[in-house]
Amino acid sequence: MQRRWALAWLLCGALTLAPVLAWELSEDHEVGRAAGSVAAAATGLFGVLAMWAWRARPHTSRSTYRQVADAAEVLAHLVHRQWEQEAMLRQLFSPAPLPVLWWDAALPDASDHRSLIGDPVSCRADAPQDLADAFLRLPHRRLVVLGPAGSGKTTFAVLLTLALLRDRAPGAPVPVLLSLASFDPERHSAHDWLTRQITGGYPALTDVQSYGNTAVDDLLAARRVIPVLDGLDELPPPSQPHVLAALNAAFPAHAPLVLTCRTGAYARAVAEAGVLTAAAVIEPAPLDAADALASLRLATPPGPAQRRWDLLAGHVAENPQGPAALALQSPLLTALARTVYADARGDPAELTDARRFPTATAVEQHLLDALVPSLYERAHHPRRPARSALRHLACLAHGLSRQGTHDLAWWQLHHWVPLLERTWTRAVVWSLAAALAALAGYGLHHAAGPRPQLELPGFLLVTGGVALALFTMQCLAARTAPPAGARPRPLRTAALTALCGALSNALFQVVVRRTFTCAGTVETVQHNLKHLTVYGLGIFLVLHASGPPAPPQAPSRGSLTLLHWRERLPRALATVAGAAVLIGAALNLYVLIGIWPSDPWTRRTAVSTVAVWGTGVLTGALFGTVLGVVRAVRTSASRLDVTTPADSVRADRTITLVGAAAAALLFHLPDDVALVMSLATGRGPTPPLPDIALFALSELLPVGVVLALTAFAWPHYGVARLVLAAQGRLPWRLQAFLADAHRLGILRQVGSVYQFRHASLQHRLAASARVPRRRGRQPGGCAAAPARRQS
Repeated sequence: MQRRWALAWLLCGALTLAPVLAWELSEDHEVGRAAGSVAAAATGLFGVLAMWAWRARPHTSRSTYRQVADAAEVLAHLVHRQWEQEAMLRQLFSPAPLPVLWWDAALPDASDHRSLIGDPVSCRADAPQDLADAFLRLPHRRLVVLGPAGSGKTTFAVLLTLALLRDRAPGAPVPVLLSLASFDPERHSAHDWLTRQITGGYPALTDVQSYGNTAVDDLLAARRVIPVLDGLDELPPPSQPHVLAALNAAFPAHAPLVLTCRTGAYARAVAEAGVLTAAAVIEPAPLDAADALASLRLATPPGPAQRRWDLLAGHVAENPQGPAALALQSPLLTALARTVYADARGDPAELTDARRFPTATAVEQHLLDALVPSLYERAHHPRRPARSALRHLACLAHGLSRQGTHDLAWWQLHHWVPLLERTWTRAVVWSLAAALAALAGYGLHHAAGPRPQLELPGFLLVTGGVALALFTMQCLAARTAPPAGARPRPLRTAALTALCGALSNALFQVVVRRTFTCAGTVETVQHNLKHLTVYGLGIFLVLHASGPPAPPQAPSRGSLTLLHWRERLPRALATVAGAAVLIGAALNLYVLIGIWPSDPWTRRTAVSTVAVWGTGVLTGALFGTVLGVVRAVRTSASRLDVTTPADSVRADRTITLVGAAAAALLFHLPDDVALVMSLATGRGPTPPLPDIALFALSELLPVGVVLALTAFAWPHYGVARLVLAAQGRLPWRLQAFLADAHRLGILRQVGSVYQFRHASLQHRLAASARVPRRRGRQPGGCAAAPARRQS
């Protein structure tokens, strides 16, 4: 850090001497003044960069023992609250879990040596305390849960997590249930992935003032977290052995761990990567049909509705190997039968019809097809008919299948729209949006009367340069985005992107002016050097506050809160004071050597030192304040905040709006300096206020706002959602629709993403969607079409 600090100020000192030498040595004073203008502006810009590099010494202090202990208790509270609510929505305890017996797996060579895994395991899912006791009796507390599709592996993981938390003693390890669908061992380690998943799902732990800088890392290092990892089979088959090897490398034999996977997928992964060290392996026994029917009767209100099961019970007793009896051996199909018949008006006696349901697969397809209509019929939803909901759910399932995932991540929805999925077409869309907004602002203001300061040809020239700059910066940001897990370098990225954007803008204007006008060389160079420095500085300020103009890999977190404002205030004041002093000094040097950029409304003139310092300090203070507000919003989190999809959308939307408002100020800031100096000195013509508003609203405001919007997830999601809704693929109020589907039990919630209740439901709905034929690559959505029903 000391070397970087020294190098920054050595380069800053060299740039300080450059404008003086350029002015003295140049025979053409106009060109010398222009060259000096560039160097002086670069001095101010570099001074700001050096300030951020110098003040940002990373906090390397570890969290204290008390902070780590507090973080563990808060994490336990949040996990327990989250999965209690999820279990209630999934009806796991209404009235009791299904009586599934779990015991040692018969799969050969799937578990480690008996001396490492201890005695055989046996427990029942309808007695959750048995699950916790069986797990705690394991010598190394490492467990692999196998089973075919629909056997209740995820339900086992939820019940085990809640059972361990229910009787957890203070200081004991905290079970955290996570989906493995997003783990890629080639891009990040298991430890880094777990850290991101926990901090992303439970952002309260990122509160540095309460828990320090390394609370989550320390919890993982001290084995005070029990990772309950669900769905190894949901990863691509080539990745599954690598994930198993990564887990063995990251978690030694004494580290507690729970893993769920389908039996066949785990066998293939073990054949290539070896067993999970010191882990017992269990699988479910087939659910007895009589026990399943007893659970279904118990879930049905007493009276005629309960007696509807009698005919099916007699049929199952007479045909123990019939399709209905075999179907009821699956926990998934038993749960579906409860939803379709026990909670709705369906008649389970129809399952006795051997002609309609010759196989257990036919029973499964019928129950999957009847699930969504039954749930919406039971809910009596007045604004969302079951047919419309079924069509939208089919489109969602098809889109997820096209993307090859089970996670419905709202910030990835732009991949479903071809125009927003490809980098260059997305850049064209946002560049045209900025240009059209600028032209609309010009038209509105020009309607009140002609503005000789900005005629239409000149304004079109500016707008074209703006659109080209936005296109260049978006393409560059997408191609230079760091991979997941890599250390971000925001200052370097912002500086490089701003330089490329300013250069493309200046190059466009040079070519157009030299082609269609007869402007002299000195005039053209002087104009574009001024435009390069001022425009580039404005772009840098926006990018430093918002980030690179490309869809982020994850949504922003934060909130408008005053939590820990006393601890944040000194750093915020230091930021404001440092920015004020640096920009004031740079501006004073800029004027001291006799250089002042030309402007449509100002002239080069002598100004007082007080006016220069006053303008610079006020400008720097505004810059520091805006950045401080943006940073405070992006780093704030509620103490009891658990990330849900709706919370994630709201947080990113809040930060987007704050960032857009900040960008409108920051991008206009460099151009305002010349105007403020003119007003402060009282020398030179004062521009009319309508012209000031025209210039700000038509050129600067759309560019700054659009540049900031492209750096956040919510604008891309909003555009994609509107496009898909206009095509009939998704509902207009998507988040409300997803929340309803989650409340009804069609979707399940895992952190900030939704998943279908079961992979079989997603596949069945995806197969029921009719997709229009298109040339080339198919988008990740489907056309509006009725779903296919099992007859």
